[in-house]
Amino acid sequence: MELTKKQFDVLVALVENKKEKYSQRDIAEDTRYSVGLVNKVINELIQNKLIDTNSKITDKGLKNLEPYKVKRAIFIAAGFGSRLVPITLNTPKPLIKVHGKKMIETLLDAVVEAEIPEIVIVRGYLGEQFDILLKKYPNIKFVENPLYNEANNISSAYMVRDMLENSYVLESDLVLSNPKIIRKYEYHSNFLGFPVEVTDDWCFETKKDVIVKEKIGGTNCYQMIGISYYDKKDGKQLSKDIDEVFNSPGGKEKYWEQVQLVAKKENYNIYVRECNKEDVIEIDTFNELKKLDKVYDV
Repeated sequence: MELTKKQFDVLVALVENKKEKYSQRDIAEDTRYSVGLVNKVINELIQNKLIDTNSKITDKGLKNLEPYKVKRAIFIAAGFGSRLVPITLNTPKPLIKVHGKKMIETLLDAVVEAEIPEIVIVRGYLGEQFDILLKKYPNIKFVENPLYNEANNISSAYMVRDMLENSYVLESDLVLSNPKIIRKYEYHSNFLGFPVEVTDDWCFETKKDVIVKEKIGGTNCYQMIGISYYDKKDGKQLSKDIDEVFNSPGGKEKYWEQVQLVAKKENYNIYVRECNKEDVIEIDTFNELKKLDKVYDV
């Protein structure tokens, strides 16, 4: 059976629960649904034999979750990181340490914890330095981007355009403080963002939680975080659209997400997935790095 979004959310909450006692109130808190709604969904799941009367997931329940399982995490990590000069002159931005841990490791650890089986890193600038990650994450597959210096990050997406089904795509220069953002299951294609009253950064306008416009600066919108997910249907479509946009006039100058959010947005319903501002830190400049980690403030 095809799960509704509410059934999916409650089922995943039950699967991922680590508590000995997990009440309907706990589920309501984790899913942000009312206790009454959780009670209704629990009864639906029992009726459909997806969970038993003790709210334990059944084999049938796990089978119904299988189409929503995340297959891989793709890291965009090829760029130079010019705004973090001088530190990026000798080190790729994702490998810069913040509080003693490489930025990309905060993301990789979350991917491993979520039991996502495949990890792909698209590398370019000082690419051989990423080999050091293999000691801790031996299943990483590297994809080379020889165009990183002559095209925008759409060139990295182009290199992995046939790998986007059921996949996360992550910018690699983020510091993740809430690993639960990376999940084993995703219901539909989505882009991470946090609500803001005003921003001068990249942001989304939404309608019924679907992203309808990407822009720089706005009010009462969602500020964009560079973590997104694509289901099987959208991942397949993206393969074609990235190819077309990349090879069109001016295509190599675009940011990769402008394919699905701007150039070919009529082909997609990308939902915003709300997070908290504190969950992910984006470091754009050396001054921001110094404020975050005093080791660099010398």
